[in-house]
Amino acid sequence: MQLTGAEIVVECLKEQGVDTVFGYPGGTILNVYDALYKHSNEIRHILTSHEQGAAHAADGYARATGKTGVCLATSGPGATNLVTGIATAQMDSVPMVAITCNVTLPCLGKDSFQEVDIAGVTMPITKHGYIVKDITILADTLRKAFRIAKSGRPGPVLVDITKDVTATLGEYEPVVPEPEQLPKSYTQEDIGEVLKFIKEAKKPYIYVGGGTIISDAFPEVMEFAKKLDAPVCDTLMGKGAFNGHDPLYTGMIGMHGTKTSNLGVSKCDLLVALGARFSDRVVGNPKKFASNAKIVQIDIDAAEINKNIKTDASIVGDLKEVLSIINKQMPQMEHAEWVAHIKDLKEKYPLNYNKDGLSCPFIMEELDRITKGDAIISTDVGQHQMWASQYYKYSKPRTFISSGGLGTMGYGLGACIGAKVGMPDKICVNIAGDGCFRMNMNELATASRYDIPIIQVVINNHVLGMVRQWQTLFYEGRYSQTVLNDKVDFCMVAKGLGCEAIRVTSKEEVGPAIEKAIELKKPVLIECIIQEDDKVFPMVPAGSAIDEVFDEKDLAKSK
Repeated sequence: MQLTGAEIVVECLKEQGVDTVFGYPGGTILNVYDALYKHSNEIRHILTSHEQGAAHAADGYARATGKTGVCLATSGPGATNLVTGIATAQMDSVPMVAITCNVTLPCLGKDSFQEVDIAGVTMPITKHGYIVKDITILADTLRKAFRIAKSGRPGPVLVDITKDVTATLGEYEPVVPEPEQLPKSYTQEDIGEVLKFIKEAKKPYIYVGGGTIISDAFPEVMEFAKKLDAPVCDTLMGKGAFNGHDPLYTGMIGMHGTKTSNLGVSKCDLLVALGARFSDRVVGNPKKFASNAKIVQIDIDAAEINKNIKTDASIVGDLKEVLSIINKQMPQMEHAEWVAHIKDLKEKYPLNYNKDGLSCPFIMEELDRITKGDAIISTDVGQHQMWASQYYKYSKPRTFISSGGLGTMGYGLGACIGAKVGMPDKICVNIAGDGCFRMNMNELATASRYDIPIIQVVINNHVLGMVRQWQTLFYEGRYSQTVLNDKVDFCMVAKGLGCEAIRVTSKEEVGPAIEKAIELKKPVLIECIIQEDDKVFPMVPAGSAIDEVFDEKDLAKSK
């Protein structure tokens, strides 16, 4: 079958089961857009307001659905505008294929109009990258890109295609994608060594990361926790991998983790890390992290074993597969005294906040109550992100979407749009601070253009809250460039971009505002005005041991 390169791109997308792409057209990618126009009944294209929004939307779509997200951009600035979104996906192991088009082959390397070596630019922040200069390899390259993006530890793959390849005729033969082959590099001896540590442990703790969600290991993790009879903490990326309502759950670990999780992990004698990479935000001071414990790590990526924390036993493999084997071979354990001790810590050190006025924790609790914990929550980055992770109870995987590794301000709105497009029956809410929201608030125009009924909550404290918190605690209150108390009216902006808008200034208004936003079935912004000096607690100072966690009461005592 003779097709143009652009038509081959579309046929390969269809082969891979792609039903939605996010992007922005331009000169070099026009042939691909022309081919998409002819297949608009098969592949939906969402025109974002900015290419960064397209990358974040593809990312959110992938996290919410488990499928590979796809974004498109033209050469030069179009391609470079994808970079932050690609890096975000790389840091959080999100399957994404970014397709860009470049200048024609004779113009490459000549500083032609809108020419950028995007494959070179993105080399450090992609799982793999290609530049296609020959139509005979186009289809196979795209197939490889999707296979690489999804296999093993997922990540973004870039495919850059010269414009002349998209116009050239070439032979196309349809191919049915092969089922994913899970890498297996572990042995029964590896399993046996882990089981040995499990059987010997008196005070085990389970530490759950984002890999549990990627591997769809939710039931296996639950069974493992019950058989081990051990408390469970999670990372930001692991939210929803273990039921947040379960009695064994103790909350997040690390810099803004609960006192229970941080103190418990510091006292345990076995820490089992499931699909987690021991990031600096989790471990604090690595020399003092879980210093009383044997460390067991199960991860699909061998590069993560012993990278940040030295392990005593490890298994490299798909978590769902490995845990199913361990669960069959593991006896029912009982650690009643240890579990009771952790329960006492939970009662002694509950999450707490000032109940007097309107606050983000209260908003998250109301959102949890009204949605019955069944919404998809995306966030931007900062205080609101931590509050959203602490006070909404995630009971299912793929319901919390946030930039964990890169910490991308401006991520959440595009990701929320992508999540809603992928999961149209779910209530999708983005939580943003006013600082983050300013960065990509133009994507409200995308939501209104397609009438995508997302809810954008802006937690407006008129400052860059997390940076201000650090300035208060560690910089003697020198608020350098963190005050945003200006003339911007977010409700007017939202209305100007075609959305509904509600401003909330008291606790009594929160519930009705959320209920109205859900009932409207339109894109709605809810602006919530909170105090500028609300802080996220508990907290571990950067570089400190996690058992040095403190909260507002501790801070008051130290003064």
